[in-house]
Amino acid sequence: MVEQSSEVPLSGPDEGAVTRLSGAGPATDTERELAKALADVVCAERVPVDRHFFTDLGANSLVMAQFCARVRKRADLPSPSMKDIYRHPTIRSLAAAFAEAAPPPVGSSVPASPAAPMNPPAPVTGTGKLNHVLCGTFQLLVFLGYSLVAGFAADGGYGWIATGSGLADIYLRSLLVGGIGFIALCTFPVVAKWILIGRWKPGEFPVWGLTYLRFWLVKVLLHANPMILFVGNPLYVLYLRALGARIGKGVTILSPSVPVCTDLLTIGAGTVIRKDSFFLGYRAHSGRIQTGRITLGRDVFIGEKTVLDIDTTMGDGAQLGHSSALHRGQAVPDGEHWHGTPAQATEIDYVRVAPARCGTGRRAWFGLVTLLQLFFLYLPLAVGGVYMLFTEVPAIGKRLDPQMAAVKRSELIPDALELSLVLFFGFVVVGLVALCTVPRLLRLAVKPDRVYPLYGFHYAVHRATARMTNIKFFAWLFGDSSYIVHYLQGLGYDLSRVEQTGSNFGTEVQHETPFLVSVGSGTMVADGLSIINADFSSTSFRLSRASIGPHNFLGNNIAYPAGARTGANCLLATKVMVPLDGEVRENVGLLGSPCFEIPRSVERDSRFDGLRTGDVLHRRLAAKNRYNLRSMVLMLLVRWLHAFALTLFGLASVDLYGAAGHLVIAGYLAITLAFSTLYFVLVERCITSFRALRPRLCSIYDPYFWWHERLWKVPDHYLDIFNGTPFKTLVWRLLGVRIGGRVFDDGCYLTERSLATIGDECTLNAGSKIQCHSQEDGTFKSDGTTLGAGCTLGIAAHVHYGVTMGDGAVLAPDSFLMKGEEVPPYARWGGNPAVDMPDAADQSCAGGRAMSPSSANATAATLS
Repeated sequence: MVEQSSEVPLSGPDEGAVTRLSGAGPATDTERELAKALADVVCAERVPVDRHFFTDLGANSLVMAQFCARVRKRADLPSPSMKDIYRHPTIRSLAAAFAEAAPPPVGSSVPASPAAPMNPPAPVTGTGKLNHVLCGTFQLLVFLGYSLVAGFAADGGYGWIATGSGLADIYLRSLLVGGIGFIALCTFPVVAKWILIGRWKPGEFPVWGLTYLRFWLVKVLLHANPMILFVGNPLYVLYLRALGARIGKGVTILSPSVPVCTDLLTIGAGTVIRKDSFFLGYRAHSGRIQTGRITLGRDVFIGEKTVLDIDTTMGDGAQLGHSSALHRGQAVPDGEHWHGTPAQATEIDYVRVAPARCGTGRRAWFGLVTLLQLFFLYLPLAVGGVYMLFTEVPAIGKRLDPQMAAVKRSELIPDALELSLVLFFGFVVVGLVALCTVPRLLRLAVKPDRVYPLYGFHYAVHRATARMTNIKFFAWLFGDSSYIVHYLQGLGYDLSRVEQTGSNFGTEVQHETPFLVSVGSGTMVADGLSIINADFSSTSFRLSRASIGPHNFLGNNIAYPAGARTGANCLLATKVMVPLDGEVRENVGLLGSPCFEIPRSVERDSRFDGLRTGDVLHRRLAAKNRYNLRSMVLMLLVRWLHAFALTLFGLASVDLYGAAGHLVIAGYLAITLAFSTLYFVLVERCITSFRALRPRLCSIYDPYFWWHERLWKVPDHYLDIFNGTPFKTLVWRLLGVRIGGRVFDDGCYLTERSLATIGDECTLNAGSKIQCHSQEDGTFKSDGTTLGAGCTLGIAAHVHYGVTMGDGAVLAPDSFLMKGEEVPPYARWGGNPAVDMPDAADQSCAGGRAMSPSSANATAATLS
């Protein structure tokens, strides 16, 4: 299947198209050298200096990235970035812009600084390898020990519930067992943190050592804590306080990203932190864990898809917009609004909803009602209800009944087959019916454009609707196919007159409410779209319609807010910050954070236009739909076979259950983790026929792309459990990643495994991503990406395809490294799009100012 596609090389525009153009010749030495460099990249004899790179010369961003990389290697020329290329799209204007800047130091295009050491990293020693092995061994023993403890608890609780008689007795026993278990799961991480760590302090320590093991153990326990389910609830704030965080009154936290170094977190009263924000209190950098303070004043607003690096500060009333980041050392003064990566001042007000009456009593009542529901409804149902259900299921009941004769082993597979079919496909059918009915009833309680107070009936209904309609399984099932359109319409999306492409939406799309989303005809959306159609303050929320114009293309990892100033025929690039001010943008592309305009399309994007209209489109789309339908069936089959295997293991465990029930339960947990990992690795490698991917450029109506979409549907959620362990590297290697030794991966994601190359001792932070493809306006492109030894990807950093990072290079948090970029060895890059920032990684940004003493004192006063 992989060989069926015609392969198109990733090269520059046709030589004749350039050499036939007439135009002005170079007037300065800089113009002459830049023109010569561009001509070499596009394989042309001559490049006019007054012709537009994209519209006249037919170049594209990949070609221009190669041009920038070539120029940066010249010590006698200025160092351009892609932002410079878009702002000055001719050789003449680019040279004129550089003439106004100071010349670079002679002899090096990467200036040395305390933040950018020019010395290569020290060679790996035997002690480092030994620590790596011992760390992994200890982490494995911790998992096995935790499984054993869970086995003892489950065995004792189940045995006591089983002795109950009557429905009321079983309910009370289930309430008691569930309540004790919940309290134990919540308090154990808190106790472990204070015993193992005490109070977190600013500092750093190497990965794989003893200090790291204590850090990792606390982090894992926090992530496994059921209190994560209470994000957006006042109870979650109390939980963070118990862990040492200094949090004032009236704080609303909507992000599920759990801060680990809680003693270093200070949040003033009335602050709002929206979802998909990172404020961890630590970061991994060059093989070391660095911890630092994050200080937020009163009434601070943190937008969606944001990153707060360590040693950052925001004063009273400060705001950080969506898709933005504060790099280490940055400080936002009192009352100022900042946005971008790294953040800079702006006049935009991101708090767009009026306040409402929401005092301490309302928050306390909401938390109390939540606990009452949990202990008297959800826990008894989860514990006793499941127990009673299992006793009524013949396949399980006959194994649990001591009066029954021994069950024949020949009955094991038929029982597992029947039970798994009912449970799995029952979930699919009932889940789809519920998703298309229950939220439509709940929406009647919350009206659009009306301000409601937080922590009341309307807030609870809104949260329930958001959780129900954002189930990832169904978006993953229907995404990247024509059927995602019908699924989203069933949820409540307004998709206008649908122009079916077969890839209108990817597999990852989320929203606050599906009933206030409008998408124009002909619009295509890649993965990672988050539609922000709910506005929050510290006391109120409001639902508003978010409208995406017709004939748009939205790249990966975009937060799209209500009130966005974009109209028809826009290209929104990956990780772009969608504008909320100014004129409505139409017929342009937008890139970066803060965004700036780029060409809407280039010559390469239109070469497959003949496949998008007429009978050709009709035939190709029909063929794609049939292929995608088979991919969906295959995904369901793969998932069901996994459920069948787990059911089979479960029934076998029940057969073995006896005096050593705790060992059986612990063994089941360990076996299912190992099996699930190897199973999904094997599925993915079978789809690829155990061969590595190769760079491609093709239409989305090429059979190769349909096969690539099938590859994206293989589940990979099991990878998260290996974050921060040596086993993550092992799993990546099994999946085809060419990865070196002692790589520290705290939560990176790779879309095309066998197109990625990662050198020894790289450091990959939480939320980072290496994406070896793009899909723009129906054109699919992929290429390899290489990270040299000792590279660091910051928190939520995004690396595109065709990228090369030299040994020891660093990419700052929330940065976007565009396709085709070449980062020199030991350089420090950052920003969106990323540029050379040698002083930004560990020092305060030039625009940052410290919070005033009065503001700091006021913040401390609110926490007392």
